[in-house]
Amino acid sequence: MPANRCPNPSCEYFNRTLPNSAKVCPWCSTPLGNVVAPTPTPSRPNPPQPIPQQVTPQQPVHPSPPVTPQPTYQPPVEPDRTNYQQRQPVQPTPPTYNPQPPRLPLLKFIHTSGREFQWSGEAGFIGRRGKSVSIPPEIDLTGIPNEGIVSRRHARVSWDWSQSSYMIVDMSTNGIYLNGTALSPGVQYRLMNGDLLQFGQENLVRFSVYVM
Repeated sequence: MPANRCPNPSCEYFNRTLPNSAKVCPWCSTPLGNVVAPTPTPSRPNPPQPIPQQVTPQQPVHPSPPVTPQPTYQPPVEPDRTNYQQRQPVQPTPPTYNPQPPRLPLLKFIHTSGREFQWSGEAGFIGRRGKSVSIPPEIDLTGIPNEGIVSRRHARVSWDWSQSSYMIVDMSTNGIYLNGTALSPGVQYRLMNGDLLQFGQENLVRFSVYVM
């Protein structure tokens, strides 16, 4: 008679010999059939399922811009400085400016005999030369008729910039008349075109005045 064995694989008495009179396993109360239960075939584990891969959406592919070739830069060639000689700076020479003096009008005296006397300047004298005067006057009346009436320094003439005209000052002993009016000694009077100038009282030395 075969031995009594517990058929429960999870029982402590699994496949152990039990009394033949036992109907159930004293540990797990599994009914006994006096037959040794076959050794259970271990269950085969299920094969691992493949994990689905997450599909990443593809980014749109943009065409790369064309590559422009960069020009090759070449630095300028430095001139040879080995022969450089330092030079002293040259100071600029200012241009020479020689302003021309303004041209003064021409003063003209026409004697009744037709003889002309003319002069242009800023200051001068009317008279006649003599032994007592080493420098002759600017307007020398020597040689005219009745020249004895004219003093060595009979009058002084000058250009007045403020009035833009020639002025006359009586410096004589016989006097000067301008358009028939006697001039006060030491006082300036203006000379104008067409004036009549008389030296002395006898009306012997007369001139017509012109400013040109």
